[in-house]
Amino acid sequence: MMIDLLRKLVEIKSPSGREDELASFLISYLKKLGLKTEFEYNVVVNPDAEFWLVTHMDTVTPKTGFKFDGRYAYGTGVCDAKGSIAAILLALEKLKKLNIGLNTGIAFFREEEETGKGSEKFTREYSGKAVVMEPTSLKIAATHYGTLEVLVRIKGKPAHGSMPEYGKNAIENAIEFVKRFKKVHDFTILEMRGGSDEYAIPDSCEVRLDFLLEPDESASALKEVLLDTVMGCGDVEILEETNGFTSINSAKDLLETAIKKAGLKAGYAAMPSWTDAVNLKNAGWDVVVWGPGELAYCHTPFERISIEEIVKASRVIVCLNSLL
Repeated sequence: MMIDLLRKLVEIKSPSGREDELASFLISYLKKLGLKTEFEYNVVVNPDAEFWLVTHMDTVTPKTGFKFDGRYAYGTGVCDAKGSIAAILLALEKLKKLNIGLNTGIAFFREEEETGKGSEKFTREYSGKAVVMEPTSLKIAATHYGTLEVLVRIKGKPAHGSMPEYGKNAIENAIEFVKRFKKVHDFTILEMRGGSDEYAIPDSCEVRLDFLLEPDESASALKEVLLDTVMGCGDVEILEETNGFTSINSAKDLLETAIKKAGLKAGYAAMPSWTDAVNLKNAGWDVVVWGPGELAYCHTPFERISIEEIVKASRVIVCLNSLL
């Protein structure tokens, strides 16, 4: 049953901004379990709850279809975050069979991969405590990194391709900038664009950079250093700016207790990527990130998830529900 459910979830394509078909499937599935849903933008169950399990419906652009090798399921979205959706649905099935009431709120968000609009809208209507389900290999991500994502535009001077001494090569300038700023703070180069098919020295180059910031680092302070460094040779567009945080409140403690009650070891990790937890935290929620799957393979053709981890996650959810 788990494989069939996961296959169905993955086969329903839901790239960011196009989640309607998956939302309809979830509403129908939840209705069969006797659960009433609210659906305006996100799919919400048990809206009066104080403690929530939340995750997102959308995926990046589909890259591969579903397959199963006996241990891992593969496919776009299978881990990020449809494995978490499957774990929630499996737990709800278990609660129904045991005739146990649902004490947690459930929310499935739109647009986590792009705008974050789903969780942002949710925080305007609800408040409380939440486990935000994302791939953490079932470790409690009590540390959530901040992010500074920028587009740096480096300028040059055009010249005929055969006479580079008359120009200033923007791509070479961008490479030098990257080398220089690596000494200030580590980052990932996500994209680089410059030049053309014309035989000319490129006069502009764009580099998209992503900085991960520990909870005690200021995104604003790093931004100012970056702006000062680029001044005179180009400009900077800020694409995303968030500070990190540490989960030290009751959401983390309840989750840890539920993990132990499920017979599992409570391990800890850090979440190095933006998640909906940022929007909830900024709105005053008590949040922690946790869920099945390996983040390293997400957003790639190699995305996968262990079926065993999904089953374990569902056990933890059942135990968490019993603590509320």
